[in-house]
Amino acid sequence: FHFSYGFLLLLLHILRAVIALEEKVIVSKLGDNATLSCIYQGKELHLKNLRVYWQIADDQEECSVVHALISGQDNESEQCIHFKNRTQLFWDRLENGDFSLLLLNVSQSDERVYKCVVMQKTEYTKVIHQAEVVLSLAASYSQPILSGPTRNSDSTGEELTFSCKSGNGYPEPNVYWINKTDNSHLPSSELKITPHADGTYSVFSTLKVKATSNMQIECSIENKILRENLSANYTQQKQNNGSSTESHKNLEKKGRGAQAAGIISIVILIGLLAVLTCWLWKRRSSKLVSY
Repeated sequence: FHFSYGFLLLLLHILRAVIALEEKVIVSKLGDNATLSCIYQGKELHLKNLRVYWQIADDQEECSVVHALISGQDNESEQCIHFKNRTQLFWDRLENGDFSLLLLNVSQSDERVYKCVVMQKTEYTKVIHQAEVVLSLAASYSQPILSGPTRNSDSTGEELTFSCKSGNGYPEPNVYWINKTDNSHLPSSELKITPHADGTYSVFSTLKVKATSNMQIECSIENKILRENLSANYTQQKQNNGSSTESHKNLEKKGRGAQAAGIISIVILIGLLAVLTCWLWKRRSSKLVSY
């Protein structure tokens, strides 16, 4: 009994090693084409002796067949309607053991666990390879827009409101408000995530915080699946002596320029009057001589 039980355990271990179930995670962007990987590292294969099934791993689905290849030909008789005209095998790779599936124009409803099963018929039909692929979908968020108040030098201590918005992303993001002076996280006052008809989301968040003499606020939008982290920064905008002095200098320059233009205009006017007076005097003198 002990011998047979040990033999069965050994046999199960060998079978698991022969038919190892790979599992991969594929990340694709919404609307793109996704390649679900299924590669058999074995001897040369003959397509006429093979059956390849791509199916949804969840057994509770009413229809689970994503794509089927039987005796070297696609078989669409049992294919789910959702996948009609959206799946392709790579025909030039099949005999080399590459049974990967191309899934076209992916959407949220394609975010599933897929299973590839390869069976070979010799004396009897047996499973020679299996693989599972987890398809995760994502879309990049737009560069966040951070809005904040224009501060005066005496605004320290008053409550300021900042807002941050971004859109066209998937899945729902994480939103962080960060005080860049010490890299501490600040709690948002409002967070609104809105779904759209195309499956993407937009996000709007506000932050209320008391003003300090040195404020540097950052809004960060994180997409975990794509490992993207987009941020926008706000640095205090308040008047200081340097800017006031600069403005005063600019005003002085403008004043001097206007004054110089006025003097030049007066000189030109006096010159014109002098020329006109001289011309009239000469004309009068010529009339007197003729008389």
